Amino acid sequence: MRMFRSVAFGISVIGVLGLAACGGGRGSLGISGGQQQQQQENTVRHTPQAEERRETIWDLFTNVDDPNTTVEVNRYIWNASLDVLSFMPVKAADPFSGIIVFDYGRPPGGGTAYKATVYVRDPALDARSLSVALYTRGGPASAEAVRKVEDAILTRARQLRIRDGKL
Repeated sequence: MRMFRSVAFGISVIGVLGLAACGGGRGSLGISGGQQQQQQENTVRHTPQAEERRETIWDLFTNVDDPNTTVEVNRYIWNASLDVLSFMPVKAADPFSGIIVFDYGRPPGGGTAYKATVYVRDPALDARSLSVALYTRGGPASAEAVRKVEDAILTRARQLRIRDGKL
């Protein structure tokens, strides 16, 4: 009997809460119909445009990338980087993003070990297309050393292009 009373009490509480949520025919602020209409005319409304799209957590699992978008890198700069820095072992390379990561290596006739990251970011054979980060075991290499490596890569890239006869 006691269990029956507690179940009946729970159902009645749920029913009262459900009816209380209905609102009873008045506005959301307890205002009658005429007053509510007057208040709505005085308020500013935001109407979303038709093209406005909401993002949800499920968008992470859909393929929304444009399949026609391609990332291009200059093949001459890419190959020249591999040629000029051939004394360093390649740790990672991604031709689609244009990043080559080299591990520590000593240049021929040099005593300091270097490590480099090369970023080829444009299909043009131009100095703006190349970015080199050069490091020694003690920290970043000098700006002069970085400039010399960039110049060597760009010179080799121009030589490769001329050799292909596309200039």
